[in-house]
Amino acid sequence: MDNQLVQSRVWLNRLILIIMAVMLIVGCSILGIYWQKTSDPYAYDVLSLEGDAQKGLAIFQINCAGCHNLRADQNVGPRLEDITKRKSQRDIITQVTSGRTPPMPKFQPSKQEMADLLSYLSQL
Repeated sequence: MDNQLVQSRVWLNRLILIIMAVMLIVGCSILGIYWQKTSDPYAYDVLSLEGDAQKGLAIFQINCAGCHNLRADQNVGPRLEDITKRKSQRDIITQVTSGRTPPMPKFQPSKQEMADLLSYLSQL
């Protein structure tokens, strides 16, 4: 009987730990989503939109192609081929809108324009 009682307690303790772990993961996920939404509502809204790659191409040609292109020639900005494999969409949004890396200027597209640009960049 004592052996069965010990095994039952061990099983119960493991079950409690599993439930607590699941609750912690769910809680952190909810907190992360809330933090994302409140910390950068522009990026959150952009990422919730579906972009149009053709419109993104037009935005790219007007605003970006002067410094960036797909060939490794003497452009000011780096090549953007496979950029979505090197940077997250959130990082791309931050780079485009902040202009943190001189000489890149700040560019403030509408949320839909940014979604379109991301759609185009994901095809490069």
